[in-house]
Amino acid sequence: MLVQTVTYPPARKGDVVDDYHGTKVADPYRWLEDVDAPETRGWVEAENRVTFAYLEQIPERERIRRRLTELWDYPKYGAPFKKGGRYFFFKNSGLQNQSVLYTQSALTAEPEVLLDPNTLSADGTVALSILAFAEDGRTMVYGTSGSGSDWQEFRVRDVGTRRDRPDHLKWIKFSSAAWTHDGAGFFYSRYPEPAAGADPLLEVNHKRRRALRRLHGLAGHRPPQSRLLSRPGRRQASAARRTRRPLARCLRRGLRLRRQHGPHLLFPDR
Repeated sequence: MLVQTVTYPPARKGDVVDDYHGTKVADPYRWLEDVDAPETRGWVEAENRVTFAYLEQIPERERIRRRLTELWDYPKYGAPFKKGGRYFFFKNSGLQNQSVLYTQSALTAEPEVLLDPNTLSADGTVALSILAFAEDGRTMVYGTSGSGSDWQEFRVRDVGTRRDRPDHLKWIKFSSAAWTHDGAGFFYSRYPEPAAGADPLLEVNHKRRRALRRLHGLAGHRPPQSRLLSRPGRRQASAARRTRRPLARCLRRGLRLRRQHGPHLLFPDR
């Protein structure tokens, strides 16, 4: 292939300047952070045209694609695990974007699909982020994230029916889920819901300390909804150890405090 001159689409330079404690830092391409703006979309499309115009003229490209597809097309299994007498494992048939979660009642039973992340969105941009089972293996909470975002949404699925319950939690980031011993609910952390009219991504994300520790109780148990357990103090650094008790009567937290400002701690009643 002969050496080619590639002409890239121009990127407008803006006049944004941030002042960090007296030091001014220019950020001329801040406008590109608005990914849904018509100007940003136009620039990305122009970049893609340049890129694919070059790639599509490489004669070996299709042969490499076919060979890599052949090499990747084989079944892949994750390590199985057991919860409450049931067995669970992930399997990818070969070319699936995400592995599928299967369950079986015994080692000799026929595996059944419990959750297929590939069906979470039509365009495949929603991914499975976390998974946690109640100790009896009858219920699980799973988290999803869209388009590579750190933001998660939690849902609860009944293992027996393989259907989601009404529980749907939002504004979650960097959180796992820890079930109570009796399966009546689970602990997790989330941000406050943004005020009406505010930019949700900016409003809830500008200060990490706003994350709230909560207990979510499933319908049919007490408490039947999410309850606030802990609000981080202004000067605290928290590395929590969570201890579960039946019906989540309390949540013990090991806290390291930088100063005397302690957290507000609330306990749900039975």
